[in-house]
Order: sequence, then C-alpha cells, then structure tokens
Amino acid sequence: MGSGAAERGWAERRPVLFPFLLSLFGPALSEQIRYRIPEEMSEGSVVGNLGKDLGLSVHELPTRQLRISSEKAYFTVSAKSGELLVGSRLDREQICGKKPACTLEFEAVAENPLNFYHVSVDIEDINDHSPKFTQTSFDLQISESTKPGARFILGSAHDADIGTNSLQNYQLNPNDHFSLVNKEKQDGSKYPELVLKTPLDREEQKSYQLTLTALDCGDPPLSSTAQIQVLVTDANDNPPVFSQELYRVSVLENVLPGTPVLRVMATDQDEGVNAQITFSFTEAGQITQFDLNSITGEITILNTLDFEEVKEYSIVLEARDGGGMIAQCTVEIEVQDINDNIPEVVFQSLRDIIMEDTNLGTHVALLKIRDKDSGHNGEVICKLEGDVPFKILSSSRNTYKLVTDGILDREQTPEYNVTITATDRGKPPLSSSSSVTLHIGDVNDNAPVFEQPSYVVHVAENNPPGAPIAQVGASDPDLGPNGRISYSIVASDLEPRALASYVSVSAQSGVVFAQRAFDHEQLRAFELTLQARDQGSPALSANVSLRVLVGDRNDNPKYSQRSSSHSTISRRKIES
Repeated sequence: MGSGAAERGWAERRPVLFPFLLSLFGPALSEQIRYRIPEEMSEGSVVGNLGKDLGLSVHELPTRQLRISSEKAYFTVSAKSGELLVGSRLDREQICGKKPACTLEFEAVAENPLNFYHVSVDIEDINDHSPKFTQTSFDLQISESTKPGARFILGSAHDADIGTNSLQNYQLNPNDHFSLVNKEKQDGSKYPELVLKTPLDREEQKSYQLTLTALDCGDPPLSSTAQIQVLVTDANDNPPVFSQELYRVSVLENVLPGTPVLRVMATDQDEGVNAQITFSFTEAGQITQFDLNSITGEITILNTLDFEEVKEYSIVLEARDGGGMIAQCTVEIEVQDINDNIPEVVFQSLRDIIMEDTNLGTHVALLKIRDKDSGHNGEVICKLEGDVPFKILSSSRNTYKLVTDGILDREQTPEYNVTITATDRGKPPLSSSSSVTLHIGDVNDNAPVFEQPSYVVHVAENNPPGAPIAQVGASDPDLGPNGRISYSIVASDLEPRALASYVSVSAQSGVVFAQRAFDHEQLRAFELTLQARDQGSPALSANVSLRVLVGDRNDNPKYSQRSSSHSTISRRKIES
C-alpha cells in the first residue's frame, strides 16, 4: 500500500501491532485478536495481517471470504492478502472523546464453515490538537484596595487530546504584580488562577496587559495564548465574598427545564451601591444548559440534560458589587443517569439458510446489544424466547453468538421464528425484543417410500401390447432433486434377456406397461422388483415387489378322443 508506507515507518520506531490469540474450546470456536495503532493513519494503511493471525493461509482466503462485521466501516480486509486495512478516518477524539482508553471492537467473519472472531483495535492518541481558549482576551477589573494574595479565576483552555498530549499547565508572562497558580477540577481538567502579588495603585498605572499561555506536553509540545487586560479601579473597601468557593450538586438527567438546581450566596460588607451584588457566568456564551438569575444567584435548568452526552458541568460564577469589585466561585453539576434508554438487539452476519444436517454448536448469526445508559442501567441480559433448537453464547461485551443447540429437521419444521429479548438491570428494567425468521435448508435425508409394501395385479391373457397393466407410487418429503423420484425395474424372475420384451415402466409416473400379449398357457405368473430412486447426492432409493398374475381365457378349441382314434386307424389302412 503506497499510502501505508509512512505509517509503517512510524510503526518501526514505535511498535503498534500486538496480536494475541485466545482459543475458547467447544463447538462454537471463538478467537480474539488485538492490535494497537496510532490515530489518523491514512486510508488503506495496514493494521496487521488478520488472515495470518487467524491461521488462514492465502490459498484459503477465497473460500473463507474473510470480512468485517461492524456498524461503521473503520476497517476492511484485503481479499487477496488477508491484511486488515484502515477503511476510513480514525480520529480518536471524534470516536472516543476524552476517554483514557479508546478501543474499536468488531467481529471478523469467515465462511465455509461460518466462524466469528472478536477483534479489538486500540487507537493511540497523537498530539494533533493544541490547547484552545474559549476566547482570545479576558477583561478583569481589580480595585486598587485589593490586598495581595487575592485570587481571580481566569478563562480556561480546552485540549481534545489525552494524557501528556492534553493540556498540562498555564504560564504567565513575567511581571511584578501578578503570578499564576494552576488548579485542577474534580474531573481532572485544569484551570488558571491569577494571584495578586503586590498592591496596585491606580494613580501609578491604570491597566496591565498580561499574556496567558496554555501548553501541553506532546512531542513536540503545542500551545496557544490569550490576552488578559487588568483594569485598576478606585478603592472599594470590601469585595463580595461567596459562602463557598466550590459548590457541588447532583441532578437527574430527566429534570425538566425551569427546575432549580441550586442557589449561590455572596455578601458584601459595604453599604449602598457598593453592596449591591449581581451574578453572572464568566463564560456565558459557553453555558447553554443552565440559566442564572443575576439578582438571586439561583441556577435553573434551561435545556434538557442528557447523561449520555455530558456527565458533568463545571461552571465559574462571578459576583460583582456596585463598585466593580468581583469574587468568583466554581459550581460543579453532576448529571445522574436514569434508565431512559431501551436496549436494542441487532442481528448481524445472519445466514440465509441453515442446512438441516448442521452440527450442534454451528454459528448462525451474530447479535449486537446496544444500551446507551451506564452502570446497572446499561448492563443487559439476553434471553432466547421459546423452545427452539438454538442458544445464545456471550462472545464479548454486548456481543452474542446464536448457535445451533438441537437437531434440525426441515420436513418437520421448515423455519423457526427466533426472538431475542434484551433486558437491562435498571429499576424499573427496560427491555425490547427482536425477531428473525431462520429458514432450514433441505438435505437428502429421506428415501422414497412406496404407497404399498407390495403390489399384485391380475392381467387377462391376450392383452393388447403397449397397454398399462399396473402403477406403483412412492413419495419423498425432501425438496427439489432430493424429492424428485424416478422408477425402474431392477430385478425379475423372468429371463433377463426376455424381460424387456414382456414389460416396461415409466420412469416419471411408475406406470407398468405390457410389451406383448401374455399367454396363460405359457406363463401363468411372474414377479418384478421395482425401484423408486430420488435425484439427491448421494441418491436414496427403495424397492417394492410387483407380482403379475396372467388370467386364462377360452382361446384354445376342444377335440374328442373318438375322432382322434378313427383318424389313426384310417392312416394305418392307407399305409398298408
């Protein structure tokens, strides 16, 4: 692959392929293969030789038809080489977000015989995102009466990468009045606090221009900057003070818009306009799920929450008095999951037809279970409904195999309606069912059966040649050629050379024809062995006897003993 050469060069410096094979013994064989690759490998790049790792030779690939069963086409398999190839863009941040581990799991399917193999591909993060501030500049008003040591929360940056490639710290350009402290939230994200080192004097300097830099520790490191403009205001004796520096609260994801979440409290010891406090979000443009009453400090739900989308919000609030002095606090809102997603059952790699002689434990289909909830709400139990000759086996997380678990007989049951019910462990539990019709294919497992154990037919002599004298019949419950019957004569008590001149049988109808007129005086009875044979492979057959009794007719003239003696004496006289 031309596009994969560069990626393989990267792999030589840093191993990306770690395959291992785990065989689970039993009729339903399961294999597990694992690879590790970096994100953003170009389309067509080689992940590993899946066919080889599964023990398939190149010569087997055309008949085994190795392929990938997955909802999204992240990977494909080369039909010629068996190599697992990148099929579409692998953006780790888009696929897994901030999860510390990012693994794509799917099933590889091989035909003839049908087998499923669980494949995991770990996607490693590369440093392809620099930290980004939500805004490029921040305005901060600080009273000249503010005492050294006062802290001010600044706007944070966001980095889509993880680990050392993600945002690690903030730096402030050197100056005499301010320093920077790196703080960490409960979810592990970092934010900067500006610390006043020395007193401010508005008469000496009315404003300060600072540069805030956010850096990651990737190789090479990436960074971004934001400008901070500090305006020094006239003395205002007392700034607002929040009752808590950090507020924490939990809400269910199904709370309705307008529902109160919590109320922050701040006080100011000044009087008059300097004691009038208003509340606001420091990054109001980024807050879309909550509303804040600027007078009371009450936070309410603005838009519907969804635990499956965002599990926690960290919001910085600002309290500002009438003199321009501010205080800040952080509100962390944890969204709690409720069981609001019904589990789904999806059939994949379903066989069109299951032959009735299929062995026990043969793979029939692959089942994927989806439930967006978490914890017990997302734990799903699968059940196969009804009394059917199948069972389900757990293959991997949220993946099951449907395999045969009993004898199949198409002649008794040509198809099965299989229903799988998925139920989660939520309270109350949610469930759904999915059904599929499995068609049973015919094999030649039934020999023809004659309608009678034996046949006897009476035929009067002097019958017309070519006329039918009997008919045998057989049935076969198989389908197609397996149930298509032809008839023949396989044995007789007549001389083999003479048989064809006496009788014949229609291969299609089983009608037996007389080939000559029978003579009771010469042949009073004979017996045939007829065979009914299907056209299966191998063919099955059955034999039956047909006894033909030739009846007498008055076809010879009578003569007396007296007439016979007189004729003899007369001949003697003439001779003498």
